[in-house]
Amino acid sequence: MAVALSPLVLAAQKAVADALEVSPDLFVVGSPPNPAMGDLAVGCFPAAKALKAAPPALAAKVVERFEPTELLMSAKAAGPFVNFTVNSEALFKHLATIALDEEELIAKTPGDGKSICIDFSSPNISKQLAYHHIRSTVIGHALVNLYRALGYRVIGINHLGDWGTTHGMLLAAYHKWPPTEDLTIESLNALYVKFRDAMKTDESLEQEGRDWFAKLENGDEEARKLWQHFKDVSWAEFESAYEMLGIKFDEVRGESAYVEDMPGVIKMLDDKGLSSVSEGALVVMLEEDKMPPLLLRKNDGATLYGTRDLAAAMYREESYHPERSLYVVDRGQSLHFKQLFRTLEKAGFEWSSKCIHVPFGLVRVGGKKTTTRGGNVVLLKEVFSEARDRAAAKISENNPEWAPEQVESTAAIVGIGAVVFANLMSQRDKDVDFDWDDILSTSGDSGVYVQYGHARCCSILEKGGMSDIGTEADFSLLTQPQEKALALSLSQLGDVVAKAADHNDPHLLSRYLLEVVSDFSTWYTQGNQDKALRVICEDEPTRRARLTLVAITRAVLKEGLGILGVGAPDAM
Repeated sequence: MAVALSPLVLAAQKAVADALEVSPDLFVVGSPPNPAMGDLAVGCFPAAKALKAAPPALAAKVVERFEPTELLMSAKAAGPFVNFTVNSEALFKHLATIALDEEELIAKTPGDGKSICIDFSSPNISKQLAYHHIRSTVIGHALVNLYRALGYRVIGINHLGDWGTTHGMLLAAYHKWPPTEDLTIESLNALYVKFRDAMKTDESLEQEGRDWFAKLENGDEEARKLWQHFKDVSWAEFESAYEMLGIKFDEVRGESAYVEDMPGVIKMLDDKGLSSVSEGALVVMLEEDKMPPLLLRKNDGATLYGTRDLAAAMYREESYHPERSLYVVDRGQSLHFKQLFRTLEKAGFEWSSKCIHVPFGLVRVGGKKTTTRGGNVVLLKEVFSEARDRAAAKISENNPEWAPEQVESTAAIVGIGAVVFANLMSQRDKDVDFDWDDILSTSGDSGVYVQYGHARCCSILEKGGMSDIGTEADFSLLTQPQEKALALSLSQLGDVVAKAADHNDPHLLSRYLLEVVSDFSTWYTQGNQDKALRVICEDEPTRRARLTLVAITRAVLKEGLGILGVGAPDAM
């Protein structure tokens, strides 16, 4: 699915491919180890075998046949690599056109309207949203935005955990210890934790939970009515958190939505000879794949989430025909998804190969994993509240003249954005340790650092006094190496977004934005140290050209932060 979107990358690929008469898709475009060697580097290794020639000889052949283009000025061979020098003026003009002239910063050609299903967040009802829920939520949201930026039709799905034995336990707990006040998510969660603790000394409680779930499955009116109330209370709480994160789902469809489909799923597997009884339970055996069986129905007749996941996968294929169907769920569920996808494959569904588990590492607080069942969670809304308060304190200190409402609104953007970015900054499969100092740092690897970069651009543009920044600047005046380095970095946005989507890993975009801010800071700091290189200089044409580069940087940072689900404040 990976595709090059940057005109520079496409031009370099084409130059090598045309010279060697092979497909441009063979080649990866990178950067030389030293800027003095050129701006872009293309290795000739992929074509060596097909053309039966040594890569250095192929690189020399490319250079011999190279003719300058609008974007590429020259080419030099460096062993097996071809190093290209970019036409700076053409690059600046291209960036100004896509960033400032109401054109798309990111081409939508890869998606071309094809569908992608993304199952993310998907909390269990009747339990509070804890901080450890954040990774599925923000990774999934970023993936939704990544694919949409590339032109895909994305269906963001919240597959609520609203069915199963745990809900029978809660019904039993409610009847055993009836609440004296209106239900809240806190009281529901407390009931669940209390019931689990009581089960340790009273073995009969487990059967009570099973009995209540049987009533729920059999359509008992009291059980269904109370269960729906639990669900409504839970969703109101969840929705408030999603609103703070700017998340809207295209489909909220819990496990319960597939209850009526499960008999048909079980019959389908039976007709195909895939189901069997093992120790009283109905299963799909996966011994040949060296996996435990996928459980379909327990020996007491209760259904399991594996059956419901089969039904959900079939529903999504029939409804959306997705190019990919992603499941953003922690790595602890890796075996389950291997079982699920293999069962779909054995059932003859060719589209099962499009189903992809997107696993991620744990969130640790104080070096420890937290769980709802253990009752030792850090609540998500408490983290957001603390993040806002801490951000507000710093913003008030830096801007004593600001009105309280301005501090409050900016603190929400900065604080919550910092928490989101902290969970997207590392590779998806890495564990994440919660640390306030790292999250809210204004330097180094943090969302605040990127947000500050955007706000700095806004401040510079305001001080520059040119409200009509557009594409008409004289870009021949941008002659400094740092200006070109920044422009080369800015030109990579589309390719980074495509790569992040291809790997289903938003951290690639997070890291890219940190690099952009670093390149911008290097250039701007140089200007502060050398009067002749200042952005806001006395020469009006030069000032306009440099301010245009600032405006392009601002546009790229805002676009990138937005895709990650992070706000871009104009001032901090």
